[in-house]
Amino acid sequence: MGSFKDRISSDLKEAMKARDQVRLDTLRSALSGFTYKRTEAGAELTDADELAVLQKLVKQRGDSLGEFEKAGRQDLADKERAERDILMVYLPAQKSADEVRAIVKEILAGLPAESRNQGGVMKAVMPRLKGEADGNLIRQIVTEELG
Repeated sequence: MGSFKDRISSDLKEAMKARDQVRLDTLRSALSGFTYKRTEAGAELTDADELAVLQKLVKQRGDSLGEFEKAGRQDLADKERAERDILMVYLPAQKSADEVRAIVKEILAGLPAESRNQGGVMKAVMPRLKGEADGNLIRQIVTEELG
């Protein structure tokens, strides 16, 4: 598949040709995120590092989207949603709530009683679902299953 950076750089050129400003700005922000992370790390980024940068950008857009909707700023919420959707294309396929629930139940069944609390379950579940489901959704399902 090639690195995320290569795919995004290629798509950036397409966005330039198409004069798609929102896509162009969004992809530029992703590349800038990679550059910042590489500088911070002092080393080339692995695919996992690039994925983490993309996940963070998607999460930031999602958080901003919620805040703008609460504040009644639909114009800004729409912009954040568009940017989030552009970035989500690069993430692995996201698991449905039902798929997440099945994994949480499976992990819960294998945990000793003393680890059956929110922190213990999240610690076991997160590595398994990293990049494949939203952390808030996972937390909500863990809470429901423990309740």
